[in-house]
Amino acid sequence: MKTIISGKNLKKSYKMSRTNVIQALCGLDIEIQEGDFTAIVGPTGCGKSTLLHILGLLDRPDEGKLTIDGIDVSQMKEKQAYKLRAKKIGFVFQGFNLIPTLTALENVMLAGKYGGLKTKERKEKSLALLEKMGLKDRANHKPNELSGGQQQRIALARALVNEPSLILADEPTGELDSKTSLEIIEMLKKLNREENRTFIIVTHNDEVARACKKIIKLRDGRNA
Repeated sequence: MKTIISGKNLKKSYKMSRTNVIQALCGLDIEIQEGDFTAIVGPTGCGKSTLLHILGLLDRPDEGKLTIDGIDVSQMKEKQAYKLRAKKIGFVFQGFNLIPTLTALENVMLAGKYGGLKTKERKEKSLALLEKMGLKDRANHKPNELSGGQQQRIALARALVNEPSLILADEPTGELDSKTSLEIIEMLKKLNREENRTFIIVTHNDEVARACKKIIKLRDGRNA
């Protein structure tokens, strides 16, 4: 089975002041295979968000080796990281992070633009994804005209438009009621099952964690 992520001895600290240094990751190991549906869990402050940012190339480890889809990204320059992130990694956030002045279609298409898709292709792909999410009739609606569940499905379409190897979801059900949360998780599971999409989901929600095939537990910046 193909390894999508391999992280060895990952360390990360943040200097808050001259005397206050926070050790966010303390020699953590992680391995994710293609098609995994993985939850990352642990108490607040254990390093979950830091790990997700590093896996998404939004931050760098201070020490350790990280490969994504066979590419060593540990010390990759920002320009290279931006290109790799746009093509290989999709993001789904707790707060949706949709641009409020753009329609649903425009939000999804914008991600396609960053991924290097031509205008015609990104429009076709974006419309097809919105239809898959059951939102074709909402394509020209702006985020404030949509429910939380609809906004999260648009965010998921945005994450998928460049056909990434990996989708990172940070508390994807955190802003949703329990019924809508289950609907979103079922949608992620279906994508994982039918399209072999690889998901890593950071969550505090026990139901979400139990829905995953694999659970990685963190404590104090280490594997628990």
